[in-house]
Amino acid sequence: MFRLSQFMRELLHPTPLKPVRKPVAPVVIWNLIRRCNLTCKHCYTTSADINFPGELSTEAIYSVMDDLKAFKVPVLILSGGEPLLHPDIFAISQRAKDMGFYVALSTNGTLITVENIQQIAAINYPYVGVSLDGIGATHDQFRQQQGSFDASVHGIQLCREQGIKAGIRFTLTQDNAHDFPAMLQLMDDKDIDKFYLSHLNYGGRGNKNRQSDAFFSMTREAMDLLFEQCLQWEQQGIQREVVTGNNDADAVYFLHWVKQNYPEQAAHIQTKLEQWGGNASGVNVANIDNLGNVHPDTFWWHYDLGNVQHRPFSEIWQDISDPLMAGLKQSPRPLKGRCARCSYQKICNGNTRVRAQQIYADPWAEDPGCYLSETEI
Repeated sequence: MFRLSQFMRELLHPTPLKPVRKPVAPVVIWNLIRRCNLTCKHCYTTSADINFPGELSTEAIYSVMDDLKAFKVPVLILSGGEPLLHPDIFAISQRAKDMGFYVALSTNGTLITVENIQQIAAINYPYVGVSLDGIGATHDQFRQQQGSFDASVHGIQLCREQGIKAGIRFTLTQDNAHDFPAMLQLMDDKDIDKFYLSHLNYGGRGNKNRQSDAFFSMTREAMDLLFEQCLQWEQQGIQREVVTGNNDADAVYFLHWVKQNYPEQAAHIQTKLEQWGGNASGVNVANIDNLGNVHPDTFWWHYDLGNVQHRPFSEIWQDISDPLMAGLKQSPRPLKGRCARCSYQKICNGNTRVRAQQIYADPWAEDPGCYLSETEI
């Protein structure tokens, strides 16, 4: 995840370099349930409104939680499917909070209602992320349910009214790029705390719909607009969090933007970006799916590292006998093609590897989603 607003603040108000702090254990994105009330076109879990057999029981979830805590996992992002469909979501969330985890909720927002907002507020989630794919009919078409946009925005508003930090996650494709400016305007209109621009990753239905991935020119235009909007918010003193995900080339593209617009700060920003280090799949980001299978991140559901019902997560995560995990944890990674030639590996770290695996059947091939020109790398 590229924290654009953090680096924009660094650009405007530079801070001294500090030693790099390496997390002891990864952030865990946990798909507690696969059932969902929507059938989104780019769903990485290929969810549906049915019960999926073999999912972890609540007691098994608690047992895994104990191992994660002992392993010093700092953050649990509870996801789905739609996590609010899990019958014990609030009990699970409360237990995790009581154990000292930072517990975020990743939801489609449609099931945040006046009936359950007090329960959500009682958990005191530090962050609730809601996925939106455009404005009005655009979103409803992606989510394949009429009225889902209004329901999701209402869910965000309910969170804001309760003082809960809420944000939008927007996945950019050819089919919704036209709504991107309006999404940023929605941030102002509804006074929303965080904006997450997600690039399409080739997992689940996102792999089947990869022909709809945004053309590189569209991606660049969106990033240019996001840079300008983030800069404007910072200059206005509006403390909104802006991040991007699933394309670590964003950080390199930002560096080139800095070189063009703030050349005197370019060396400082480059050093800070290198300290950040780019893609963290298999290192600082992990995924546990609804069946207990462990993956390097949420887009590797077709690749299992092990199952928490048979082996502790802490053991699975440290095992580099798996060739994919060995490569992901290697520095530098064993990249090929233009990724191997890239001058900015220290910033990007080879980007997300799943696109290369899906297209070339080789996780170390060049990333087909990198939108940087030959000159820029």
